[in-house]
Amino acid sequence: MNNEWISRWREGRIGFHRDAEHPALVRHWTTLGVEPGTKVLVPLCGKSLDMRWLAAEGHPVLGIELASLAIEQFVAGGGASSRYRQSDFEIWRQGSIELWCGDFFHFHTQQAADLGAFYDRAALIALPPATRQRYAFHLAQLMPPGARGLLISLTRAPGDDAGPPYSVPADEVRELFGANFEVSHLEDGEPEDNGWQESVWSLQRRGPRVGREQGQ
Repeated sequence: MNNEWISRWREGRIGFHRDAEHPALVRHWTTLGVEPGTKVLVPLCGKSLDMRWLAAEGHPVLGIELASLAIEQFVAGGGASSRYRQSDFEIWRQGSIELWCGDFFHFHTQQAADLGAFYDRAALIALPPATRQRYAFHLAQLMPPGARGLLISLTRAPGDDAGPPYSVPADEVRELFGANFEVSHLEDGEPEDNGWQESVWSLQRRGPRVGREQGQ
């Protein structure tokens, strides 16, 4: 999957990218009660402008992205940036936004010590079924008890399993996250002409943390 994702960016097959912040983020983020100054994790962030919106709301942002091209395109439009390396990651810093280039599953709890919230608009739906449980568990490891997040999922008519993006129905969202998060459904978007429909969820990390993954 990693090679496929990088190829998508190189070939410009990024129809999932939006040229403005996501309306559901603007509508619902403030209802979560995340304090300004809380650092927000954005997994599989691409070059999402949602990160700039979160930064403008007073949140330091830590995005994790596999494709370096996505990060390069993001920082190109935002002024001066610095770049350094830590462990398995190449890191760009621009203002209050850090972009870590590497595998999300190689990002460990020691590196997440100052995180207090998260935003997932295109991470869960980018992952095939066999990887989604691992993703939900790893996200739980990175979030302290009480941390809140916003999740946007997609569903499509049954039988169309091609992706990414992948269809992740409501029952699966609850099954994936229910053990470690309090899961609340906020809204369903209007069905799109292509058959997709977005759903918006609020998640709050239960406590205490579950056992660490092997190697963390």
